[in-house]
Amino acid sequence: MKIAIVEDDINMRKSLELFFNDNQDLEIVSFKNPKDALKSLDDSFELIITDINMPQMDGLEFLKVLDGRYEAIVITGNATLNKAIDSIRLGVKDFFQKPFKPELLLEAIYRTKKFIEFQKTHQETNLKSPQKKALKQKHHFIATSAALHEVQKIAQKVALTDASVLLLGQSGVGKEVFANFIHQNSPRHLAPFIAINMAAIPDHLLESELFGYEKGAFTDATTSKAGLFEVANGGSVFLDEIGEMPLGLQSKLLRAIQEKEITRLGGAKSIKIDVRFISATNAHIQKKVQNGEFREDLFFRLQTVPIYIPPLQERKEEILPLAQWKLESVLKQYGFAPKVFSEDAKNKMLSYEWYGNIRELLSVVERATILSEGKFIEEKDLFLESRNSKENTSKIADLESELIREVCSDCRGDLERSAEVLGMKLDILKHKIAKYNLHF
Repeated sequence: MKIAIVEDDINMRKSLELFFNDNQDLEIVSFKNPKDALKSLDDSFELIITDINMPQMDGLEFLKVLDGRYEAIVITGNATLNKAIDSIRLGVKDFFQKPFKPELLLEAIYRTKKFIEFQKTHQETNLKSPQKKALKQKHHFIATSAALHEVQKIAQKVALTDASVLLLGQSGVGKEVFANFIHQNSPRHLAPFIAINMAAIPDHLLESELFGYEKGAFTDATTSKAGLFEVANGGSVFLDEIGEMPLGLQSKLLRAIQEKEITRLGGAKSIKIDVRFISATNAHIQKKVQNGEFREDLFFRLQTVPIYIPPLQERKEEILPLAQWKLESVLKQYGFAPKVFSEDAKNKMLSYEWYGNIRELLSVVERATILSEGKFIEEKDLFLESRNSKENTSKIADLESELIREVCSDCRGDLERSAEVLGMKLDILKHKIAKYNLHF
């Protein structure tokens, strides 16, 4: 695999060169700035690793010029949410903030290498026509229970329309999977699908991220920038945790849905958009409407078609097929020898409460697959204790609250960074901080 490293810091550049020297299957070519790289890049390169803040040309501008011809990983010493989101828009595979462990970068490189090899191996020939592309991109579910089958039928029917959809259900039931299913089975499937978590973006940044901004709209707005609604033009936007959207922005969203137009922050001109809105919430949004925390007119606009996704406890016939799919996926990803679930492990998974739904199930199976020894994954490898035990629940709560306290203290109260370290969503972290009444 041939990799271009574009880094103006000579110490970082040389360090990466030395670190990758021992990897025989990686050919490294380094450049001190993007302009030098552009003179030499050809089809033999497969991956670009680039800094963002460089004097001659910004790393993101560099990637825009490359226009997706290569897979990309970004490294930077001055990461901001805007830069991270811009990187995602440009299709960047991973985003590293300096200082970072070179081993983690190497892991990201090999993940990308596998992705490239998979694409080459599974690429279909002569996929030129829209009909063939549509066939290739259709989404299907791994396991379908009787309860989910009805939901899928509704989703399949509504996918053919432009009606706004509100997905309801507990955290982890697969709301984003359904949103993607609706998009991929719609006439918009060749256009972008952009998922946005309302709870994950700070309130003061949310308006500029969704609606964009004009030059001079605020101190750091040195150029104009399109928001995510404009980026998704022609496609679908998935607004996860819509109940967390600040009341002040709800009128702008209502206008975007009703009038199909937006106004950038600091701008006066209306911009037409063609976007299909799919929303989701695990909160009692009707209570928020009653309490004046969520606009009633917006609520009715969002739920033209409400779809309730039942929890995994009501779809128990899906547990083992989903677990088996995840097991095979992890075995393939890491090249492990074949493993199977013991009968005790299967019975434990079937009797467990799964309050975290599919997300929890897949996480447990991945951990068990990695940590188990031998051919069988036993019940003990799942590390599942009944949540009916008050003593066990209390111990888990104490450990969890202490871990959250330590991480938040280490991150000096930066909740976004703490959530990243803990591997949980920002809204879940905020909920747990309130639940345990933590102060730091």
